[in-house]
Amino acid sequence: MVGRIIATPDCVAEGAAHLAAIEPRFALALEQTGPLPLRRKKDGFEPLLSAIVSQQVSVAAADAIWRRMKAANLTGPRKILWATEEDLRACGLSRQKIRYARSLAEARIRFSDLRGFPDEEVIATLVEVPGIGRWTAEIYAMFSLGRADVFAPGDLALQEAARILFETDVRPTEKALREMAEPWSPWRAVAARLLWAYYRVAKDREGIR
Repeated sequence: MVGRIIATPDCVAEGAAHLAAIEPRFALALEQTGPLPLRRKKDGFEPLLSAIVSQQVSVAAADAIWRRMKAANLTGPRKILWATEEDLRACGLSRQKIRYARSLAEARIRFSDLRGFPDEEVIATLVEVPGIGRWTAEIYAMFSLGRADVFAPGDLALQEAARILFETDVRPTEKALREMAEPWSPWRAVAARLLWAYYRVAKDREGIR
């Protein structure tokens, strides 16, 4: 069963109001961040490829690589398969990410079908592709499919924002943050938006593209 879909800024505002009501620290964070961004993207091959580009690099580095890929018209599955390794490396992709991009192009995922899958089935389908881990699948489910209750506890910016906001001695692990986020259901994707926004305020840099 597909749950709530975040489609408009009003959906985000509704989730933020719920979180502020159940967690005083979120209410305090919202006072500093202001209204949260929608962050919706289209679905399909391109945003998933963009998420792969974002893996384990800074937001600035990912943006620079993606701009070069767009300029070279290398963001579609056929273009990725036809491109030489030199073409892709010139855009800034590592050899490993070139392999991941080609694996995604070869997977021939029926992206329209994912819209009707439950959250965990979306994630399970995507992680079958080499190079797509749970973080990438969760980011796609949140931003491209608008899933309201998906979270990405493996994200370092979310972990750091949670450490600062909840004043923990150490940055929570992926497992610890996943458990921490359970009470934030059914708006965990809005909690992620709030923590990313709070990270920007606390650290003066972006935590997510």
